[in-house]
Amino acid sequence: MLCVKGDSAADERADGTAESRGVKRKISLTCCDVCENEEAKYRCPNCLKFSCSLPCVKRHKLQSGCSGVRDKTAFVVLSQFSEINLLNDYRYLEETARVADKPIRDTILHTPSHTTNPKLLNKNAVAAKVNLRLLPRSFSRHKENTSGYNKSEKKLYWHLKLHFPQSSAEYTDRVPEDRALQQILSDYIHPTESDPVKRQSKTWPLTQSDYPDLHTFIGQHLRYNNSFPHLLNLKNTLRENLMFKTVVEYPELHVVLREHRDEYLTKFPERLRERESQRRGKGERERGREKERTRERETEMERKRQTQRWRETDRQRWRRRETEIRDRKCVIMRDRLRKIETLRQILRERETDRERDQRETHRD
Repeated sequence: MLCVKGDSAADERADGTAESRGVKRKISLTCCDVCENEEAKYRCPNCLKFSCSLPCVKRHKLQSGCSGVRDKTAFVVLSQFSEINLLNDYRYLEETARVADKPIRDTILHTPSHTTNPKLLNKNAVAAKVNLRLLPRSFSRHKENTSGYNKSEKKLYWHLKLHFPQSSAEYTDRVPEDRALQQILSDYIHPTESDPVKRQSKTWPLTQSDYPDLHTFIGQHLRYNNSFPHLLNLKNTLRENLMFKTVVEYPELHVVLREHRDEYLTKFPERLRERESQRRGKGERERGREKERTRERETEMERKRQTQRWRETDRQRWRRRETEIRDRKCVIMRDRLRKIETLRQILRERETDRERDQRETHRD
């Protein structure tokens, strides 16, 4: 068969420009570009060089450093762009989308660091008089939330974010709902009990102040014009401070000094502050009613327990009485059986005497 030696790619281009990937030629009319003796059987997908056997393919890759993989992003002149190039580009885009989507679907890589039951969390938040709003899973605030309900301790653990505007500091913590707000802040601003690194680096201005000089606010995450921060009581627990307030995923607290307190309050009209005081009074009245209902429930439970004890005492008394009656009946039955047996014995003796008398009479 006629074998034509292949020239270089630069010589075969019509415009005379160099091309690193080479030019396609018919394999049947081309010799091997490596050994230049045998007829070509294979074409390299990357540089379009011809080869005749596996040793020539390996030699070609070793000499030129070619990977042997088609370059999917190689430049193609618009005049040479065909349907095959369009199909290759489409498949390349599909493969790229598949590679990008695969890590997202990996359950091991995207296993959350905490397991939260939204229904259980929302149920106990409602029981704590907290208006909890949960965001979709794709939101970063939802991914940050580590709040949850501890079944063994039977209390909520809140993911709490603390802002210290005067120190430009921000901390996150997971605290139980029954911890006092003053105790929570002592971990950050107490002169001796707090973390020395946090105390000296960021919260130093607050450590020089007493607790009465500090004011803590919680912002309302609502989309109306009357949404404003609430002033919290440091002596109350976190549960009491969050009652009748709206929380989006987790609460955020702002701790400021007394001289900066007006910066939070003067941003809102006096009418809204009056409404907040009314709402606070309503919350206190509601807490009073809740305590009264709790006392009534405890009284009712104590009355039920007392009634149960009385019933149990009556049952025990009736059981003792039934036992006594049963024992008395048993005694009576034993006496009757004894009397019957005595009568039978007497009858047997009389019958024996009668038979003896009859025998003696016949003998005479």
